[in-house]
Amino acid sequence: MARSEIPVKKTASSSSGSLPARTAAPFHHLCRAALALALVAAAPVASAQQEVTIKLGTLAPSGSSWHNILKEMGERWAEASQGRVKLRIYAGGTQGSEGDMVRKMGVGQLQAASITSVGMHDIVKEPQGLSAPGMIASEEEFNAAFAKLEPELDRLLEKKGYIPLHWSQVGFARIFCSKAYRTPAEIADAKMFAWDGDPASVDAWKAAGFRPVVLSSTDVVPSLQTGMINCVANVPLYLLTARLFERANHMIDVPWGYIYGATLVRKSSWERVPADLRPKLLAISRELGARVDAEVKKHNDDAVLAMKKQGLVVVAVDRRPWFAAAEKSWPVVRGNVVPAAFFDEVVKAREAYRASKRGK
Repeated sequence: MARSEIPVKKTASSSSGSLPARTAAPFHHLCRAALALALVAAAPVASAQQEVTIKLGTLAPSGSSWHNILKEMGERWAEASQGRVKLRIYAGGTQGSEGDMVRKMGVGQLQAASITSVGMHDIVKEPQGLSAPGMIASEEEFNAAFAKLEPELDRLLEKKGYIPLHWSQVGFARIFCSKAYRTPAEIADAKMFAWDGDPASVDAWKAAGFRPVVLSSTDVVPSLQTGMINCVANVPLYLLTARLFERANHMIDVPWGYIYGATLVRKSSWERVPADLRPKLLAISRELGARVDAEVKKHNDDAVLAMKKQGLVVVAVDRRPWFAAAEKSWPVVRGNVVPAAFFDEVVKAREAYRASKRGK
C-alpha cells in the first residue's frame, strides 16, 4: 500500500485543533522545496570546485627553455588552484604552425597558445611593428619602447577576445644559411623562409632585396633538407633546440629583427577560471615571463657558443649595408604589415629612447 493510502484514524484530538491529517502531504512538499533551495544555494560552490583544463599549443621544442617555463607555469597553477586549473601543453609544433594554433583557439580546440609577434598577425597586426627588420638595436631599446606600447597592445588583444597571460622576449633573430653570405647583394638569390598567411610580410622581404619562399613553420626542417630553402631567420636558441643549424650552419652576424611573443588565452576560456584564482594565476604567469626576459640574452649567447662547437660558422660582416637593406622594407611594413599609426608610434618610442641616451 502506498504512503498516500494509509488510513488516518480520526480521534477526538484530531477534531479539537490539532494538525489535520490532510496537511501531511503538503508538509512533504515543503521539505522537498527546502531541499531544492538548499541545492540551488550550494550550486555556485560546487561549480567553483569544478576543474578547468586549458590546452596550450606552442612551437617551442620539447625540452627547450620556453617549454620548461610553460611546464613550470602549469605546475604552479595546479598548486595555487589546488588542482582546479590544469594546463595541458602541446609543444614542438604538434598543433601545427602558429597560424594553425590561432585558428584552433578560434574554434575551441585550443584555449591558449604561446606565439611570437609574427604569429599574432591573424589576431592583431600591431605587435609586428617592434619586430620590423632593423627597428630595434638593443634589449634596452626594446624594453623602453615596449613599456610605452604594451597597454595599447593589451587593449587591442582583449578587444579581439584574448588575454595576454604574459609577454616574453625571444631575442634578436639572426639569418642562418647553408653557406656564407657577406652582403645583401650576395644573398639576393638565396631562398629565404617566409611565414605563410602573411602576404604583406613576403612583400617586405622582397623590398629588402631577398627571395622569400612561403612555407608553414612546421615545414622548415624538411625544406632545409631538400634545398627548397637554404636560409632562415630566427633566434639562435631556436636554431639550436630545433637542430636547424645542422643544415643552415652559417650565421650572418647581424641582429636582423627583435622577436618577442606572448602566451595568449581566449577570454571566454579564462573567464571559466574561478574569479578568485585569476589574479594568482596571472601573477605566476607574469613572474615567469619576467624570468624569460632576464635570461633570454644569455640563452641565445650560450646557444651560439654551443653551435660553434658543433660546426656553426659565424660570418662577420659590415652591418651597415644590412641595416640599409632592412630599412628598405619599412615602406611596405608601414600600412600593410602593421597599421601606419601604430608603426609611427613604434618609431616615436624608439627615437625617444635614443634621444634620452644622447642627452646623457
